[in-house]
Amino acid sequence: MTVHYISEQNSILNHFLAQLRDVNVQKDSMRFRKNIERIGEIMAYELSKTLPYSEVNVQTPLGIKNTAVIEDNVVLCSILRAGLALHTGFMNFFDDAENGFVSASRIHGSMDIKVEYQAAPSFEGKHLLLLDPMLATGHSLVAVFNKLITEETPKEIHICVVIATPQGISFLEKNLPDHCHLWVATLDEGLNEDNYIVPGLGDAGDLAYGEKL
Repeated sequence: MTVHYISEQNSILNHFLAQLRDVNVQKDSMRFRKNIERIGEIMAYELSKTLPYSEVNVQTPLGIKNTAVIEDNVVLCSILRAGLALHTGFMNFFDDAENGFVSASRIHGSMDIKVEYQAAPSFEGKHLLLLDPMLATGHSLVAVFNKLITEETPKEIHICVVIATPQGISFLEKNLPDHCHLWVATLDEGLNEDNYIVPGLGDAGDLAYGEKL
C-alpha cells in the first residue's frame, strides 16, 4: 500500500487541523463540519494530481484551447455518519463523481465490525475513493472494503482519512491489497486502552452532528 502524507509541509491544512482539535473551537459543530469539508477539498486536490488525464479541445468564445481533463470516472464512497462532511469536501472538487454510502459499527465488546447499510453505484473499472475522517484500529475500513469489493473490481482504490494512527496504517497494510493508496492528512501518536486516537480530537461524528444515544 502506498501512503501519502499531505501535511508534512506547512500549509493552511495545518491551520484547519489545529482548529479541529481545539476543545474550544470544536464546540461549534458547524465550524467543525466546515473544517472537515475544507480538509476534504485539499485532499481531493492533492489526490487529483495522481489521476489519469486526457487532452481535449475546448471551444471558447474566441477560439479553441487544448487542455487536460480527468480521463476516468470517480466514485466517492463515505462511511456514515462521520464521513459525510469529508464527502462534501471531495464532492466540491469531483463534481462529476458518482456517490456511495455505507454504514459500519462495532459489535459491543469485540473488535468485529457490522456493515449494515450500503448504497453505492457500480465502480467496476473506476477510481474508488473510500472516505472516513478517523483511522484508529483500521477494522472498520477493512470491513467496509471487504463488503464493497465482492463482485466488482475498481481500476484504482484510494482511502482518504484526516487523522491516522500507526496501528491503523499497519492493519490496512496487512489486510488490503498492495495496490491501494492511503491518503493521510496527519498522523497521530497512537491508541489508548479504549482504542481512541491520541491525541486525536474526540468523536468526529458526535462533534459534527451531535451526540448519539
